[in-house]
Amino acid sequence: MHLQPGKKLYFASDFHLGVPDAASSRKREQRVVRWLESIRNDAQAVFIVGDMFDFWFEYRHAVPKGFSRLIGKLCEMQDAGIGIHLFHGNHDLWQFGYFEEEIGCKVHHGPMMIKSADKLIYIAHGDGLGPGQYWFKFILWIYRNRFFQRVFSLIHPSFGIPFANWFSKRSKEKTFGSNSTYLGDDKEYQMLHAAEVLEKHPVDYFLFGHRHLAFDKTLLDARVINLGDWFTQNTYAVFDGQTMDLKQFLD
Repeated sequence: MHLQPGKKLYFASDFHLGVPDAASSRKREQRVVRWLESIRNDAQAVFIVGDMFDFWFEYRHAVPKGFSRLIGKLCEMQDAGIGIHLFHGNHDLWQFGYFEEEIGCKVHHGPMMIKSADKLIYIAHGDGLGPGQYWFKFILWIYRNRFFQRVFSLIHPSFGIPFANWFSKRSKEKTFGSNSTYLGDDKEYQMLHAAEVLEKHPVDYFLFGHRHLAFDKTLLDARVINLGDWFTQNTYAVFDGQTMDLKQFLD
């Protein structure tokens, strides 16, 4: 990905629009839109690295209502020539073509690597990576299984979407605290996964989401960055062709 003069790559994750209630979600959405507007003049591409929504499921003829401000802004930026990249998170992986058609963006179903300005960048939402986590990986397998997706699609949206929103909110209430606590370099599964990747690829930067914990760690000659979330941290990363910086949006 060749960076044009004066242009940058931006990375953010875990907006979780839709929770804990409509009012706070709307404020968070407006904050994200302000951030996108603030970077549009020098952004060559924007990577939203998963969990843009707390729940998203595309029925054949229906999608969850709301989020029009964000979707409209992404359409506007894509139309202006800014590349928009969306990653599946564990909360919004049920994307089946709507965003490619409506926004014209690229949707990524798993980790990817890009090379820009001689730097190799590894990007992934970060869920289910590394050793262990067997129960979580089993749940992810169910979520990603086409049979179970088809079964869920048979439930009318008026019932399926409210139920899924309730379930997602309940799950977040149980795991949010533990998911935002750093486990240590020898136990943090994103660090362990990065070490495995480094055995095969000379990655310069790892960018993850999912953990709701912004951090910037050194691993051998690489940096492992978690993008945090937009509940309280409002953090993002920016690459200018020379350096990658973890920043906070303070508006």
